[in-house]
Amino acid sequence: MAERRQRLWLTFAVEGDLRWLGHLDLFRAWERTLRRAGLPLLYSQGFNPRPRMAIASPLPVGFTGEAEMLDLLLTRPLPLPEVIHRVRPQLPAGLVLHSVEEVSLRLPSPQSQLQAAEYIVQLQAGSVDLKERVQELLAADSCLRERRGRRYDLRPLIKSLSVEGGQRLRMVLRAGDRGTGRPDEVLLALGLDPHAAAFHRLKLHFALGARKPPFPS
Repeated sequence: MAERRQRLWLTFAVEGDLRWLGHLDLFRAWERTLRRAGLPLLYSQGFNPRPRMAIASPLPVGFTGEAEMLDLLLTRPLPLPEVIHRVRPQLPAGLVLHSVEEVSLRLPSPQSQLQAAEYIVQLQAGSVDLKERVQELLAADSCLRERRGRRYDLRPLIKSLSVEGGQRLRMVLRAGDRGTGRPDEVLLALGLDPHAAAFHRLKLHFALGARKPPFPS
């Protein structure tokens, strides 16, 4: 009888220079890491088999992330401490494994359960009244923006937006099939330069009832 498959959720951080990797390059970095770790990866069928794994949400280039998630399938079960012991020494600089959790094979994909993402945006010191601009944006009925030649309303994509410490913004933006808010677009709507800011994704928010990564609480 074939051994049962195992499904794992790996919660990880992206730090330092690794923030400049694109989504596909980050995926390849994980693929190389897991192969070097000797995990029994489950592969797709077909001419070009690929590991059965997916990153819950692409991290924009230039952003650091604190609690990103990788959904992974193995051909046979391994103890979670062994997975961590194998993987951590193989990680490139800037990729940090926080935790590993085993989840049911029947759970829906994290991508399908994603509802929002939470960010911290550090701005350069300036003289603008940030709180006033935030209040004006939140009070607006709509905020029309254009992305890739298509107009859309940014306002309903902003679930929360606040100022912390004078020149730092915390925002929770809608994500998923119903639309995804981008922190750089929020800055532009506030009349600020995204190129003069540092973006950090704190966590991903999933639908109620879906299992969530154990880090952070």
